[in-house]
Amino acid sequence: MTSILLDPRRTVVFAGDSVTDCGRRTDPDGLGDGYVRNLYDDLSDRYREHRPKIVNAGISGNRAADLAGRWSTDVLAHDPSLVSILIGINDTWRRYDENDPTTAESFEASYRALLDPLDCPVVLMEPFLLPVKDGQDAWREDLDPKLEVVRKLAVEYGAILVPTDLELTKQAASVGPGTLAGDGVHPSPAGHRALADLWRRYVLDD
Repeated sequence: MTSILLDPRRTVVFAGDSVTDCGRRTDPDGLGDGYVRNLYDDLSDRYREHRPKIVNAGISGNRAADLAGRWSTDVLAHDPSLVSILIGINDTWRRYDENDPTTAESFEASYRALLDPLDCPVVLMEPFLLPVKDGQDAWREDLDPKLEVVRKLAVEYGAILVPTDLELTKQAASVGPGTLAGDGVHPSPAGHRALADLWRRYVLDD
C-alpha cells in the first residue's frame, strides 16, 4: 500500500458521513478539520513531494444508501488509486432518533454497491460507537450486525479492514469515551487523531 502513497500522480478518496466530512465543504482546501486533514498533514510530513492527492468525499448525515447514490460523481469520477470508506453509524442512529431503521441486509446491499464498481485497493473503516448518553448502549443491538457486514465484506473483497470500533473502544476504556467522542459518535480532536493513527497503523504499517 505504501507504493500507492509514494506516487504523486495517485488519488486517495475518503468517503463517508459527518465523521469524514468535518466541514470540508466550507474548507478552502476541501479537507475539513478531522482525520482526513490529520492524514493529509501526516503524509505531507512523511512523503513531502511524493504525497498523493487527497480527496474528502464525506457528507454529513449520509447513510450507506446515500453514499451509493452519489458514488459515481463523488468518488469514481476522481479515478481513485485508493478508496477509504467509513459509513454506517447513521444507518443505526436514524432508528433511534427518527424511527427510520436500516436493516443489516439493506445496509449490506448498499455497501456492495460501493465496492462492486471499484478496481483499486480499498480500505474499510468500521463504523463505531462510544456510548456516553443514556440509551446509547442499546444501539449495539443494531450496530453490531452492521459491523459484521463490514468485516465480512472486507474479507470477501480483499479490502484492508481498520477495526475502528474495536480499537477506539479499547482506548475509551482508558481515557473515557467522552474524550474521544463527546456525543458518542462525532470524534473530538483527540478522536480524530486516534482515527488517523489507526488508519496509518493498519494501512501503512506505521
